[in-house]
Amino acid sequence: MVPLSWYILLGVVLFVIGAAGVLVRRNILVVLMSLELLLNSVNINFIAFGRYYGDFRGQIFAIFVIATTAAEVAVALGILVALVRNKSTLKVDEVTMMKG
Repeated sequence: MVPLSWYILLGVVLFVIGAAGVLVRRNILVVLMSLELLLNSVNINFIAFGRYYGDFRGQIFAIFVIATTAAEVAVALGILVALVRNKSTLKVDEVTMMKG
């Protein structure tokens, strides 16, 4: 059986890669994929701790995170389609349409 520390290490590594992708990259699609990586690392930790403690709450939280992520992706892709139609760019620095 794989020890809990390996799952935690995997979750931490994925979280760091996702956070670096959000902070460093300028393409909106890459930023969204990095956010997905962040949320998946959290799901790995939820499920690992749920399995370790013999409780289903970790899996239930992971399902809620997956559902929230699916809704976030649907809204974000709709916004991206509108941006590409109006601005023809996906770079974060060049998009100033949404300033209030």
